[in-house]
Order: sequence, then C-alpha cells, then structure tokens
Amino acid sequence: MIENQDIRPAQVIGPLGEPLTLEDLPSPSTKRWVVRRKAEVVAAVNGGLLTIDEVLDRYTLTLEEFASWQRAVDRSGMQGLRVTRIQHYRDLYERQFKY
Repeated sequence: MIENQDIRPAQVIGPLGEPLTLEDLPSPSTKRWVVRRKAEVVAAVNGGLLTIDEVLDRYTLTLEEFASWQRAVDRSGMQGLRVTRIQHYRDLYERQFKY
C-alpha cells in the first residue's frame, strides 16, 4: 500500500486479474455491495489507487466495515465476501488456526 506518497499508480490489478482504474471503481452512490464491487475497492486500496480515508469518504463506509472486507479477502479470497456464506468462512478460518 502506498500511503504517504504523492505518486500513485494509474491502474492496479483488479480481483479478476484485469486492470483497474479510478473510472472502473464502483460509483460513489453505490448502495448494493456485491462481492465483485467489494473486491475491487479492496484491490484499489491494496494497490495504492486510493487510500483508506478516501474509500471511507467516497463510499460512506465505516472503518470496521472496510476492514472486514479486507480480512475476508485475505482469509478466503473473493468468496469470503459473500454475505450468505460469511459464517462458513469464519468457522473454516478459525478451525485452521485451532489445529
């Protein structure tokens, strides 16, 4: 992540392996957050396209909400962002570290 630098990349690699630019990111008025949109925002922050503060302001997210997206992607990839399966992936992650 490129936080305190003036130079930012023009594009980063998106969650599906495609180039991702600021224009490709979800609209700031997005209300329905599907897995792909969440993953694109996480990839933008991880690649330095946007800072966390910019994402929170742009999409009116809380830090906890965005952090949960990042954790889900780190642990389980895009599938971890699926709301319908979130408990399954949490249990799977916890079992991995239990044994």
